[in-house]
Amino acid sequence: MEQQRTLLIIALFIVMFLMWNAWQRDYVMPKPVPTTSQVTPEQVIENKNNEVPTASNTVAPMTSHTTAPVMSQPKMARSQRIHVRTDFMDVELDSRGGDVRQVGLLKYPVSSKEKDKPLLLMNDQPPHLFIAQDGFAAKKQTANGALTSAPNQNTVYQAAATDYVLSTGENEIVVPFTWTSPQGVKFIKRYRFNRSKYLIRVEHEIQNPTQREWQGNLYQQLQRMPIPKADQQRFIHTYTGGVIYSNQHKYEKIDFDDMKKHNLSREIKGGWAAMIQHYFLGAWIPNNSQGFNYYSRVFDNDRYVIGMTSPTYTVAAGQSRTLESKLFIGPKLQTHLESIAPGLELTVDYGYLTFIAKPIFWLLRTIHSIVHNWGWSIIFLTLTIKLAFYKLSETSYKSMANMRRMQPRMKALKERFGDDRAQMNKALMELYKKEKINPLGGCLPIVVQIPVFISLYWVLLESVELRQAPFMLWIQDMSTPDPYFILPIIMGITMLIQQRLNPTPLDPIQAKLMMVLPFAFGIFFSFFPAGLVLYWVVNNTLSISQQWYITRVVIGKEK
Repeated sequence: MEQQRTLLIIALFIVMFLMWNAWQRDYVMPKPVPTTSQVTPEQVIENKNNEVPTASNTVAPMTSHTTAPVMSQPKMARSQRIHVRTDFMDVELDSRGGDVRQVGLLKYPVSSKEKDKPLLLMNDQPPHLFIAQDGFAAKKQTANGALTSAPNQNTVYQAAATDYVLSTGENEIVVPFTWTSPQGVKFIKRYRFNRSKYLIRVEHEIQNPTQREWQGNLYQQLQRMPIPKADQQRFIHTYTGGVIYSNQHKYEKIDFDDMKKHNLSREIKGGWAAMIQHYFLGAWIPNNSQGFNYYSRVFDNDRYVIGMTSPTYTVAAGQSRTLESKLFIGPKLQTHLESIAPGLELTVDYGYLTFIAKPIFWLLRTIHSIVHNWGWSIIFLTLTIKLAFYKLSETSYKSMANMRRMQPRMKALKERFGDDRAQMNKALMELYKKEKINPLGGCLPIVVQIPVFISLYWVLLESVELRQAPFMLWIQDMSTPDPYFILPIIMGITMLIQQRLNPTPLDPIQAKLMMVLPFAFGIFFSFFPAGLVLYWVVNNTLSISQQWYITRVVIGKEK
């Protein structure tokens, strides 16, 4: 029993250390000094000829396809704004580059108290800068003398209109931008917005009526700044940064520190690149039939870019060509993400226990489809998991009961041998052998359940479905802390009751530590989302009931 308690104490302190370490990293530790060179505003130029800058005014060549696309100014240059509104999104595009500059998610308010104010997932204003860009990175000249002039993110397009609204009965809005090069090549950039979707289809049509072929490389990128510390939730650390996916390496995080240390350059076919944050993401999904070069960059020490460039496209004289890709901007709804691109659902980051967490989320979602309340779904899910582990828990509680029965004799041995721990342990082993008690009998059930509990923790933390989801009474948002601290207090009380039901440790220091833990965790969990605390309250309550039943009824019948 002492070994079991020691294991529990170590596990609890590991959890507390990891949480403290995340808090230190987010709120205390200074930012590392970047190792890459920075681009000053003077180095960023307006590219009048729509050509890729040379190495003298931008970063070094990025891929075998082309050089890096020109970057925007620290304060994003603005031209004419084009407003697009669907049933899901409120979007602002800019005629400069045809960039996606602002995206409000109409189904996801800023907070439960501001239901009429949509969350701005994308915004071109620091310190919340997060935008999507694409264009053509063209070489100054080619060996065969092909035309290379093309629009990039500094090009000012012509817009057909300034306001688009998805009307009743319409399923799609098409927003075109046009630009014609000095040589006469016409570029038409189209955004296709669909009803009830966060997926935007992006097309680049290249019409070449000239007598010479045109060549260029399409680039697509996401640019953002880190989330300000003041906007981050304390004690809850979730990943914000870049992600890429490939068939070879699968899901990879390219965090901001990685971008500062070195520039990503990777040839990938059939992948995607994204910037993710808690609950939401933006992702470029290029044409999977061709290989793209994926890259990252850091500018001005706080603007991070991840994206990809295509192989060289050629449009013959008198011909045209349309290039298609997809841009997702929205919540991490797993059922939607799975249908868009392979692996995109992995942006709902459950970590190494994804293979356990995904079935748990499926069960949680299934229960919700019946009860239509995420709070009750958590309660019934916890009950289901407790039933699944009933036999393992029964073994553990039987072991505890047997150890409790041996407490008077164990105390007598301690008084007899005093500080002679070697003789004390020897006598205890003889006692366990005589009474046919396995002191580690309660450890295996706990060890088996730990991965499930950790997986459930991440399911409740990462599921956007719980964001602003009401439960009942004073709990009107499962993703924020209990405003009146009632659930953390109840959780502390349940932990205290569990301590009373278990045998008291022989070591007085360990006994005092176990008594302090309920109060420490009650305070600590005051900062956690109510959904997570609700799980622990229900789990502890069920554990108390189960332990009482097994100790008083099951073991009583066996006697």
